[in-house]
Amino acid sequence: MAPKRKRATKKDESTKSIPKPRKRAPKRAKTVKEEPVKFVEEGEKYVARFLDEPIPESEAKSTWPDRYKPITVQKPKAPSRNTTKDDEKDKIIRARCHYRRAIVDERQIYELNDDAYVQAGEGNQPFVCKIVEMFEGANGKLYFTARWFYRADDTVMKQFKILIDDKRVFFSEIRDTNELGLLEKKLNILMIPLNENAAGPIAATKTCDYYCDMNYLLPYDTFEALQQDTKMAISESSTISSDTDVNEGAAAISENQEGSQDTRVQRETTLLDLYSGCGAMSTGLCMGAQLSGLNLVTKWAVDMNAHACKSLGHNHPETHVRNMSAEDFLFLLKEWEKLCIHFSLRNSPNSEEYENLHGMTNVEDNEDVSEESDDEDDGEVFTVEKIVGISFGVPKKLQKRGLYLKVRWLNYDDSHDTWEPIEGLSNCREKIKEFVKLGYESGILPLPGGVDVVCGGPPCQGISGHNRFRNLLEPLKDEKNKQLLVYMNIVEFLKPKYVLMENVVDMLKMSEGYLARYAVGRLIQMNYQVRMGMMAAGAYGLAQFRLRFFLWGALPSMMIPQFPLPTHDLVQRGNIVKEFQGNTVAYDEGHTVKLADKLLLRDVISDLPAVDNSEQRDEIPYDQDPVTPFQQFIRLRKDEALGSLTKSKSKKHVLYDHHPLNLNINDYQRVCRVPKRKGANFRDFPGVIVGPGNVVHLDEDMKIMLQSGKQLVPNYALTFVDGTSSKPFGRLWWDEIVPTVVTRAEPHNQVIIHPTQDRVLSIRENARLQGFPDDYKLFGPTKQKYIQVGNAVAVPVAKALGYALGIAFQGLADGKDPLLTLPEGFAFMKPNLPSELA
Repeated sequence: MAPKRKRATKKDESTKSIPKPRKRAPKRAKTVKEEPVKFVEEGEKYVARFLDEPIPESEAKSTWPDRYKPITVQKPKAPSRNTTKDDEKDKIIRARCHYRRAIVDERQIYELNDDAYVQAGEGNQPFVCKIVEMFEGANGKLYFTARWFYRADDTVMKQFKILIDDKRVFFSEIRDTNELGLLEKKLNILMIPLNENAAGPIAATKTCDYYCDMNYLLPYDTFEALQQDTKMAISESSTISSDTDVNEGAAAISENQEGSQDTRVQRETTLLDLYSGCGAMSTGLCMGAQLSGLNLVTKWAVDMNAHACKSLGHNHPETHVRNMSAEDFLFLLKEWEKLCIHFSLRNSPNSEEYENLHGMTNVEDNEDVSEESDDEDDGEVFTVEKIVGISFGVPKKLQKRGLYLKVRWLNYDDSHDTWEPIEGLSNCREKIKEFVKLGYESGILPLPGGVDVVCGGPPCQGISGHNRFRNLLEPLKDEKNKQLLVYMNIVEFLKPKYVLMENVVDMLKMSEGYLARYAVGRLIQMNYQVRMGMMAAGAYGLAQFRLRFFLWGALPSMMIPQFPLPTHDLVQRGNIVKEFQGNTVAYDEGHTVKLADKLLLRDVISDLPAVDNSEQRDEIPYDQDPVTPFQQFIRLRKDEALGSLTKSKSKKHVLYDHHPLNLNINDYQRVCRVPKRKGANFRDFPGVIVGPGNVVHLDEDMKIMLQSGKQLVPNYALTFVDGTSSKPFGRLWWDEIVPTVVTRAEPHNQVIIHPTQDRVLSIRENARLQGFPDDYKLFGPTKQKYIQVGNAVAVPVAKALGYALGIAFQGLADGKDPLLTLPEGFAFMKPNLPSELA
């Protein structure tokens, strides 16, 4: 029978809206039923039989008690439509006695805890298992219980098995009972520690049939390093080689774990935010980590949007922010490492390769060589005073792509700094060395092994349902999806302790989750532990649903983070792919946990000052006190929210960016005609008729014109979604939850009009729906600010994930549970004093 997928959840905890988890396991059930083995005599021998005496009854009953429980006779039930084959499979086969050894076809002897092939039917690969039980049933048949190993294509990776060594299998907790004669061949599966070096398996794996270094747990598609107790238990069953490399690897990992445990929290934990936008994800992660006692700091951030980079830099002055593509950033990292090796700041097995890097000669350290440049117009000589920056790409649209250094010229201020190709400064070795040394010491760029956490949401526009030209067969060949490859390449180069990737749930929907499976496969290929799930923003204290996909990665020496369970009683919405329904982070059905009431629009924005369509001020004062816990918390300054010992100099609570997109005169006049009541939209305009099938059309005798001569009811509203949509010029209401904050503020095809004011929601109102603090200032034109907010990860979700990260980083997570219960009142919790962080 097919093993069942069981989902680990908190006992007695759930939400009614969460669907039942999926089942997934190696596809074996039909094979077992189609080709049963008959245990009948053939002359004087059996196809399969047990050897030796049975296990003593007392020991057998103690080890497998369910097999010996008396059968309770119950009154027969009437057939039900709900009765399934799975109900029959769950029935326990009673045992007459247990054995330690068996022989099949008089050729192969099997013992308890042996690994073996199991028949899978003609033309199919045999299945791989560990024999954990052998017994004669009360019905006289002979059985064994298998605990299954998964090949890569049996797991969530599926087609990306190509990334994984064919000899690598993953141990599961799935087990079921099969007839003894299905055993096909004894195997040697080597159970080894997961190695942080992804270069390949250790030498000992060359002589085994398979090797296993990870468990694959179906709840939240978790891949985790073999636990020490598992490795020890299996080592006693003769499946582990005594190879020196294996033992040394295990000792090294153990020593690494013990040696680093005491120092992790004491130092600054560094975070690189890729595709950072204006910094919402890293902001939330740092807030949550602080609450767990981990001093997580966003050390570096990278994004293509110059306005978003300016916003992040302003709100996080401690961060090295780079406005560049992720591809160029990866090139820069590689060149920076070469420079550090060249100047003997970093060791490399092939340091000789970098001795004459970029044409720099190995002059003596005390030789003072400066770069001079002759100005062709006036003959003026420019002398390099110092190097002040480094970048890769084409600074200021210079023609040659490559590594550039920013030069401060002698007797000139920073306004005259220029970007120069490093090759043109080859005689300026001492100036470059001074810059590289200072940059290395201050950590202006991350180096391999020197990053604790990498987070980011690589944009994958190629998966959008609005893209009619999507490559559904091979999404990775779509140029719009290549950032996923770049993200994984950066992870592979830097090898951080932890990885957190975020994306839209379309990543799971398109092409049966092709891109999500690739991401998992790449991390497994790099020997990261992995866990994947989906989280709804409103379940963590927002008036917005916003379901998103998250993927954790953790090095073998670290504990893999859990997913934080919801804090608020949000009814789940959205089209979740059936196969991944069990990856939704939620309490189980029938829970008794008291969750906080879900937040509504009123709870989030009702205290904000009234503004009109023409408002343009970047900063305005509050005109009333906060009336909900959310409003009180969102007004806190950064130092108050993080419990910083360094208080802000300003005691003023600032409200930034509370101004809407200024609608054109036509749209403004339309908005003014939308009634101020729940559910109002363009269908309430005069002349709009709702016909059969909820399709609207315009009464030709009632055409209302605007002052400009345009129709009050625009054609695009009448034709949107074939005339069935009620979104155009839709007005929100106080008791509603916003589906998802978007990047555009036009009311043409979405419900974004304020409940009682004739305007769209302001930038600040959208920012509050995303959980940004009120003093988080944004930069750029109005539309750019909407884009920054709409593209952001909801801050409270990132905060909850940051707390889970901090717990795991400090080794405090429950390794057996993929889910974490957050502290009571977590959504609005703030660490006032360091002693309260524990």
